Amino acid sequence: MDPHFLTGLIGLFALVALIAIRVPIAHAMLLVGASGIAILSGPGILLSQLKTLVYSQFSIYDLSVLPMFVLMGNIAARAGLSRDLFRGANAWLGWMRGGVAMSAVAACAGFGAVCGSSLATASTMGQIALPELRRYRYSPQLATGTLAAGGVLGILIPPSVVLVVYAIVVEASIVQMFMAAFIPGLIAVVMFLLTIAIYVRVKPDAGPPGDRVGREEFIAATIGVGPVLLIFGVVIGGIYFGLFNPTPAAAVGVFMVSVVAFARRTMNLAGMRAALLDTAKTAGMIYLILLGAQLLNIFMARGGVPQAAAAMMANSGLPPLVVLVLLLVALIVLGCLMDSLSMILLAIPFFWPVVAELDFGMSPNDLKIWFGILALIVVELGLITPPVGMNVFVINSLARDVPMMQTFIGVLPFFFAELLRVTILIAFPVLSLWLPKLLIG
Repeated sequence: MDPHFLTGLIGLFALVALIAIRVPIAHAMLLVGASGIAILSGPGILLSQLKTLVYSQFSIYDLSVLPMFVLMGNIAARAGLSRDLFRGANAWLGWMRGGVAMSAVAACAGFGAVCGSSLATASTMGQIALPELRRYRYSPQLATGTLAAGGVLGILIPPSVVLVVYAIVVEASIVQMFMAAFIPGLIAVVMFLLTIAIYVRVKPDAGPPGDRVGREEFIAATIGVGPVLLIFGVVIGGIYFGLFNPTPAAAVGVFMVSVVAFARRTMNLAGMRAALLDTAKTAGMIYLILLGAQLLNIFMARGGVPQAAAAMMANSGLPPLVVLVLLLVALIVLGCLMDSLSMILLAIPFFWPVVAELDFGMSPNDLKIWFGILALIVVELGLITPPVGMNVFVINSLARDVPMMQTFIGVLPFFFAELLRVTILIAFPVLSLWLPKLLIG
């Protein structure tokens, strides 16, 4: 066995061991990557890499979109937009059996469109919707399961931080990735609503109907959703129609959310300062993970690990579809053990070379987009899959009287709905590729 390849394998196992003992993923990748480069190429080469790597990595213009979208989500969370979204959705759907849970899903989708984070969506909407679900005596399984599953919509509905990171890692167009995620995101919302409708039909007592609101309340609640729709329309519509690139679009989104927050007096200077500090902490964490991932990728490339994995899969004789399914299953397992951003940065540099070698009858650019959407969906699944479904832990922290096992049981119908969505998108790639092709055309 080639010594470089053996060193790469040892480094990979060391990385898994460090993550297993709960060393932060960024620190683990930095340690393994730096050590591996020093072993394979010498300390001088490592120092030479570090001299230029930090600047070259962080000066990428596309990366500037990340803190802007994070800031937009932080301001939106403090501006009361989540409450308006739930109030508006509940006015339309709350009167039906299971309608309050459906309203929570719709509100999660709307908040995800200005937030871009699954954990933030689950936490924010959980605080808003859980008291209402309790008030109408929804079963603990359905209430907590809906909120945990609804939170995953934040990762795919554009703008999404993880979607941006994936595009940067595989050198895909951020704009095309946003467009590709739009239809799969809408399919997820529809399927979640249907899942709730079927659930309450089988178990009528699990989701009693809510109250019909009066005409004035209905109109006021519907108008209250207007700012979110306007912000989403300007940001995503501006990107789609070529008015501005993602980074200026994110800046426009931050400005519009800030105007709404200050106009409603739900934000003051202290709140803005807190939002900026939270954004700085989150952005710093993301950039540190990106640096660690880059060092690890250099080490693994010199060890030949990704190339060997691609060659092994290409020579395995397995049909491309089988290889794709195996990779997606592996992503689900990894998603149970770490957050979505870390998993994308850790796994995609290994998995993408494998996928790129497979023949699916499409161009490399289409393959990047299609695989990216599939990968992000199974990352979502990891957020609600035991034993470490991050969204389940977030909701459990808000509903401590509900055993975690009950929440995992409540999530199961949504888990199977997501598996069905993955199957549909694998069978019909056009659902992910139609809008990007329309954009190019």
